[in-house]
Amino acid sequence: MSPSLPKGTRDFPPQVMVKRNVIFSTIRKTFERFGYQPLETPAMENIETLTGKYGDEGDQLLFKILNSRQYDAKNKLELLDEYEKSLRQNTNSPMLTERALRYDLTVPFARFVVMNKNEIVFPFKRYQIQNVWRADRPQKGRYREFYQCDADVIGSDSLLNEVELVQIFDEVLSALEIPAVIQLNNRKLLAGIAEVAGLSDRMMEMTISIDKLEKVGEEGVVKELRERNFNDEAIEKISALFVLKGSNAEKLSYMQTLLDNSETGKKGIEELRFIFDYVSKLGLRTAELEFDITLARGLNYYTGAIFEVKAKNVQMGSICGGGRYDNLTGIFGLPGISGVGISFGADRIYDVMTELNLFGESTMGNTQLLFVNFGTSEEEHCMKLLQEVRRAGINAELYPEGAKMKKQMKYADDKSIPFVALVGSKEMEDGTVTLKDMKSGEQETLTTAQLYSKLSTA
Repeated sequence: MSPSLPKGTRDFPPQVMVKRNVIFSTIRKTFERFGYQPLETPAMENIETLTGKYGDEGDQLLFKILNSRQYDAKNKLELLDEYEKSLRQNTNSPMLTERALRYDLTVPFARFVVMNKNEIVFPFKRYQIQNVWRADRPQKGRYREFYQCDADVIGSDSLLNEVELVQIFDEVLSALEIPAVIQLNNRKLLAGIAEVAGLSDRMMEMTISIDKLEKVGEEGVVKELRERNFNDEAIEKISALFVLKGSNAEKLSYMQTLLDNSETGKKGIEELRFIFDYVSKLGLRTAELEFDITLARGLNYYTGAIFEVKAKNVQMGSICGGGRYDNLTGIFGLPGISGVGISFGADRIYDVMTELNLFGESTMGNTQLLFVNFGTSEEEHCMKLLQEVRRAGINAELYPEGAKMKKQMKYADDKSIPFVALVGSKEMEDGTVTLKDMKSGEQETLTTAQLYSKLSTA
């Protein structure tokens, strides 16, 4: 048997994990700085928890888990009939699948909130960094298993939460040195557009089509709208949005005029103006905040502000997203609780940072110092030093056997270990360490105190 991986999944060797952990650590520290608390939920959920929350297309991307031990079931003919029916009708049968792998972290979060509503302090601010699964077609930047890094606040209608989430985007992307544009829209504007175009009852269809603009272009969206039997007048009004230009204020003014007869649309403009004005007063470190009327986000549960983040200078889809959802907990029996959240796509962020060469040399390896093993007596001496070095907060290791010097140095090179400690009989007698800088080749003899000081600042 030749070993292989399922398509759309990957192994992460140590040199990759070191870099990925830079991303996770940066995001986690930022979330905590803004007052968000950690949460984890199971990899699988009951299938009724997930279905009907992501739209028809999203439901088709759920990884369903076959009920266990069906091979020894007594009703095999009935199971076969259910299986064939599921294939024909493209539906799920509880007789076959009662569970599925989570599609995102937001719906499980809503389920958690409802189940633990009496123990939660509202507004509840949580962050979650876990993997999710989607039965999508693998391609560049799109995987079947990937990590999401979510921050949500639930139990508050305040638009200050949206302002804060924009700041979190900016803080993380600035720390990772990713030049980016934060795109912002509001689902109420899209509802208003559907209203003035006479499509109020088909708003979701319109949104799904517009959401594909980046993938298929304007002609592709128009083609899909025609295939969905939208009339020419409606298509003309929708298409006019694709070429909307100007500053954020100018585009909002245009939309104010267009949606003058839609109370829902005007409410969306009011919310967007609040966010833009507040962010403008506070300022952002490096990211740009841009109003994009074509931003739709196809998930059913969004009701207000929606976000997407695109990295500059890279051909990649969005690396972050999110939005306001007013009644996601309502489907689990707890109506009237509004929430808003964002998600960082760690895998796409990794790809962007790799393409832009943003990982520094410090992310090449974890070990800072390698003690060379010269033999039994030196090994015993170095083991004691190693213990002290580690307690001083320095990542260090001892080569486990007295191999040739060339082999030990190659080990340090291959693991990108920046410093090597040479401790022979003279160093043992003097209580010193000869430290070699692997990059420059320079050597110096140091006391243990000097060694700690040098490595702690290196």
